[in-house]
This record gives sequence, C-alpha cells and structure tokens, in this order.
Amino acid sequence: MDISKLKKRPSYPFETIAVAFAFSPRLENLLYEAKHYADTFKSNLLLIHAGEKDLKKEETFDTLFNQIGFNKVKTKVIWMNGDPTETILDLCKLNIVDLLILGALEKENLYKYYVGSIARNISRRAKCSVLLLTSPSVAPKKIKKVVINGTDNAKTVHTINTSIYFAKAEKIKELTIVQEIDMPTFTMTIAESSTNSEANKIKKDMLEEESQKLHHLIDKCDCPDISINIKTVNGKPGYAISNYAKTKNYDLLVINSPDSQLGFFDRIFTHDTEYILADLPCNLLIVHSRV
Repeated sequence: MDISKLKKRPSYPFETIAVAFAFSPRLENLLYEAKHYADTFKSNLLLIHAGEKDLKKEETFDTLFNQIGFNKVKTKVIWMNGDPTETILDLCKLNIVDLLILGALEKENLYKYYVGSIARNISRRAKCSVLLLTSPSVAPKKIKKVVINGTDNAKTVHTINTSIYFAKAEKIKELTIVQEIDMPTFTMTIAESSTNSEANKIKKDMLEEESQKLHHLIDKCDCPDISINIKTVNGKPGYAISNYAKTKNYDLLVINSPDSQLGFFDRIFTHDTEYILADLPCNLLIVHSRV
C-alpha cells in the first residue's frame, strides 16, 4: 500500500468516490445516492461491502446494481470480510479514494452496521473526505442550503474551496460560512483585567479582527459565481454550528477533518467535531485537506 500517494493530494476533485454499504433496509437508497454523486462529480466509483458474501446477498446486490444502472466501466465492487472500520479505511487508502460516502443516523443506537459508532470511528480516522448521509433516498434530494464552519484553522481555506467545488457541481449559488464565538468564555477572559468600557472595546476589536481574517480567507478562494454569506453564532464550537444548521434547516454542514493529534482534554471532554457527530443536524461533509 503506497500511502505516499495520499500525502499532499488535493481534497478535490473527487476523482474516486467510495460507498460502504451493508444489507440494511436502506441499501437501495444508499446505492441510488452513490450513483447520483458518481454522476455529479464524473467520478470512478468503488462499492465496498465489509462482510461475508453469500448467494442471497450477491443476488440482491446484482439485482439492484442492474436496476440502478451503474456505469460498469467506472464502477468497481469489492466484497471483503473483516472488521468494518479497518477494512473500509484500508480499501480507501489502497484505492486512493477522495470521498467516502456512508449512511448515518441522526441519533445512534438504532443500527450497528456502517452507522453510529462505526461511522464515527471512520469519520475520525479517514485519510479522505467523508460524506455522512442522514436520509439517503432512491430519489436523491437536491442539496440547496450549505453551511460551512469558518473556524480559524489552516485547514479552513481547503474546506471552503472544497465546498465551492461541491457547490459548482450541484449548481448551488449560495453558501453560508459561520464563525462560532463562545461569548461567555470570551467575555470572562477579557473582563478579568478590564473595566466595562475597556472590555467592550476589546471585545469589539477582537470580533472585528476575527471577521477580517475570515474575509481575507474568502478572498483567496475561487468563487466568482457563488454568493458567500458570513454569520456569527454564539456558543461552544461544534455545538453552536450544529444547532444553527438544524434550526435553519440546512441540507449540508461542511467542517474540517478532526486534528490528528487531540490534546489530553479533547480525549476526555466533548470537543467540536464530537458534538456534531453525536447528533447530526443534517448531511455532513468532513473535508480532509491532507495538509
């Protein structure tokens, strides 16, 4: 396995898309979504089943494969028995996958296969971008409203550019980028050694500085035909944007991939990505910038 091919590989275009499937009630829905995204991005498609292969499963899958009308030249099917998480991650690396699509549930504990904890483990460890679909359908719903996490991080410019690439392919004309401000913590930090008037000025200046950083970041992005809105929301990072996406009925939330080295407190306490993965507000695209 030549992992060096993944290093510094751009997060887009999605030249190869992989879809991990199980024989659940939503198999047909997920396969229709797979075809939709392969067609949309003109990608090679890898269909992965990490589990035992038997005659009944093979007949069910072949019937759906022919019914849906996959491009047989650009589609590869892999059956491999083994631990689902490790098998899927290894196959994605081996096949230089750019986007992995998984079915996911808004809440855990209902299914055990490719949803819930397995989807969360894969999302944390994948070396490619991951798209979690909360409600896959035989008639894939057009994504219209997209919100992006505009956190101050070196990965964010790649996440925004990948979102723009996604939007162009899906013919989306408007994107929203959200800045999360944990106001209570923010206020307490500057109030400890300041008067009220000084604290208010510091807060205003810091908020303006954060806004300017995001505007400068957007200026670096290639988005001549897409309108970008900027919003500021108050709350804990991860939780705030998740709640915003849910209350505003967004179709897709886009975030950076988790940092590979989590700190001591990140491993003990819930942090931004974990808030989102624990209770998906809508479809979720985790962009792995491979920087």
